[in-house]
Amino acid sequence: MMKLLSRPWLHFVLLGFALFYLFRWIDPPPRPSVGPLSEPRIESLQRQWFTTAGRSPSEEQLDFMIAAELDRDMLFQEAIALNLHLYDNVVRQRLIRNIRFLRLGEDKTEQEMYEDALRMELHLGDEVVKRRLIQAMEQLLLAQARLAQPSESDISERFVRDTELLRRPARYTIEHVFFSRDREAELEQQVAAILEQQLSPEQARQLGSPFLPGYLFRAQSAEQLARHFGSAFVLNLQQQELQPQQWVGPVQSTYGQHLVWVEAIEPERDAELEEVRPQISRDLLLEQRQQALRDAVSELRQDYEVIL
Repeated sequence: MMKLLSRPWLHFVLLGFALFYLFRWIDPPPRPSVGPLSEPRIESLQRQWFTTAGRSPSEEQLDFMIAAELDRDMLFQEAIALNLHLYDNVVRQRLIRNIRFLRLGEDKTEQEMYEDALRMELHLGDEVVKRRLIQAMEQLLLAQARLAQPSESDISERFVRDTELLRRPARYTIEHVFFSRDREAELEQQVAAILEQQLSPEQARQLGSPFLPGYLFRAQSAEQLARHFGSAFVLNLQQQELQPQQWVGPVQSTYGQHLVWVEAIEPERDAELEEVRPQISRDLLLEQRQQALRDAVSELRQDYEVIL
């Protein structure tokens, strides 16, 4: 061993390695860069915000969107560098479709069309491919993170913290008789007949108009009822003095008028831990995944030069 260490050629090799790493430390190779965003892309982000929020973004909100878009570009660039596009069947089929759309695939096999698309770098300008590869890169980053199932103490702590948010809403079991707008003239007469004859909901339904979503709704929250009748109906219904086993109304909706039979009411209440445990566990896992992804993207950002 001592003889080997005394060899001059070994000294040159070790000195070469030392100089190589010294120079890399003094003058490291340039990092890949992303950005800056072009003016058209920034204007597109502003339009998207305006479409969603109905107003222009603040300077802080615009900066946040630009940073998020640069992160997307970075993830896409990293996915390309790792050749993820070469192993994804969705990307493959998308590129073959693009070649066919450009009418460049006549008399060619799918493999030939796919290779042509790669040579033409069609994958670099396709938004569908970009979204797919960003998702694949995010999954790869998450696969490297160590995610743990929420502990019992985590679940209990969240349950106590979010007691108000987890409250179970009031639920209504109702049946109704619907009167469309073109029958409003006979509404008062028909309602009076139903009440005087003490008709059951099934019998009374024969006097009304067809209602596509149905007539019987069991243990529905206000939000669920609004999906069938509209929010105006729910507001008007809640303003009534509701008692089980009684008719109320007519109650107006965006569709017309409804005479409502209140079968049962389950009052609003605090949730029990066991009934919301799966929801809490899912929320905690989702938060953990989101934080792990943010951390991984932040770490990856250190390998890039991000130009704002």
